[in-house]
Amino acid sequence: MANFENKSIGVFIDGGYFAKVNEALERQMKMSVNIKALFRFIPELIGQQDDMDSKKLFITESHYYRGRYRVNDAQNKHLLFSERLFEDSLIENDIIIHYKHLREVHGSHGPTVIEKGIDTWFALDTYEMTLYRDFDYVVLISGDADHEMLAKKLKALKTHVILLTWDPADTGSTSRLLSEEACTHIELKKLTDKDPSLIKRLCNQL
Repeated sequence: MANFENKSIGVFIDGGYFAKVNEALERQMKMSVNIKALFRFIPELIGQQDDMDSKKLFITESHYYRGRYRVNDAQNKHLLFSERLFEDSLIENDIIIHYKHLREVHGSHGPTVIEKGIDTWFALDTYEMTLYRDFDYVVLISGDADHEMLAKKLKALKTHVILLTWDPADTGSTSRLLSEEACTHIELKKLTDKDPSLIKRLCNQL
């Protein structure tokens, strides 16, 4: 194995996408993603992909973006405890949290939840931080086609863009355009299909 200098990894999490992964895992297996285990696994994955010693790969910064209900709405929807519990896991893993308030618009077909500006904020921050932090790798945990141009711009900075997805229900929900634009696309379901023990390693039992 070649001897490389230490490399930095920036991880950027689309919170809406991450929530859908957890919902699918809960429905199918009564499990949820163990963030600490996932973050330990990411350098291993990159090391395997690029024939590097994973001990020379470090997640130097990580960010999470999500829309969130105001406190009274969250209380009325019985979401406060679960939100705080999840936030604790983000904080324990030194993940910087970015929230914008959700809005509900009530129409003839019932309430519609509006999450405005999160994708743009995610993209602008990811690009800006990659520009100034000079990450060697950026890991995007998302499946949204809106991030296709972000991946393209990050590559222009000579950054290796890794799209990390998990589609437990095999719905094919990851954007093809985003997948094709990333330098590397790692779909965790393909890995867990080959090695079922990986699920227990990366997940908590509920």
